[in-house]
Amino acid sequence: MDLETLNPDSVEEVFARHGAQSITFTDAGDKALLEPAPGETPMWSETRITGLFSPEVDLASMQNDLLSTLQVDELPSHQVTELADRAWEREWLKDFGPMQFGERVWVCPGDAIVDDEDAVVVRLDPGLAFGTGTHATTALCLEWLDGLQLEGKSVLDYGCGSGILAIAALKLGSRSAVALDVDPQAITATRENAAHNDLSRQVTTILDPKDIDDHFDVVVANILAAPLIELAGSIVGYVKSGCLLALSGILSEQVGDVLTVYSPWIEFDEPVEREQGGQTWAILTGRRIEG
Repeated sequence: MDLETLNPDSVEEVFARHGAQSITFTDAGDKALLEPAPGETPMWSETRITGLFSPEVDLASMQNDLLSTLQVDELPSHQVTELADRAWEREWLKDFGPMQFGERVWVCPGDAIVDDEDAVVVRLDPGLAFGTGTHATTALCLEWLDGLQLEGKSVLDYGCGSGILAIAALKLGSRSAVALDVDPQAITATRENAAHNDLSRQVTTILDPKDIDDHFDVVVANILAAPLIELAGSIVGYVKSGCLLALSGILSEQVGDVLTVYSPWIEFDEPVEREQGGQTWAILTGRRIEG
């Protein structure tokens, strides 16, 4: 249903009353809406809501409930589609095959086989968390990690999502990895993926940044430019003197702003950029200035 001027919260409440198994909001127009700050739930100017219901749902009753609750005479454009009975939580696997990043790293779903005896394989099920390697920001981070000598290093994955970067770092030889995210779903996904890779004991998951009381040889923060700028002092504080930092989730036009904020602490390499879906993303990497 295209919400137009309807209150999204009211529509969601009606869907929930009638047993919606899932409720999804998506953009019905062409306005980009990137990751909001914690606690914010902005909507697009044109929003579509999709509900997944069991076949037994009384559609006529739900429609009447919507009309009454929203106090409208007719509903905006909408459609009802009957879906085949599938394991929808696994549908993403159809389009997700083994992917290579750099020289060694491969990200694979389930038990997919990689025909490369030197492959460093990360087995991944992102669940509800961001991070499969299909997005340019994650790919850039994986390629950067692949190019490092991580043996014996400690790593912080700041904004871990699925845990893909922490797990990849461990597979590449790091001695320990801390995965931080303020989203509980990300922590759940990270723990499950660590278990899939037999790394449960090596990955430490943290929900509150205040619980981090250590400094790291390598810090990678794949979030977005606004929180990177806002949290710069905190993020830099986790990097040992003379050690490495990578910042990603940055659009090319935001690179200058991020560099300006971090330049008092970090000596940066040249940005690496990649185009995807009409947007150009960048990763900024460098070393903390000693002293």
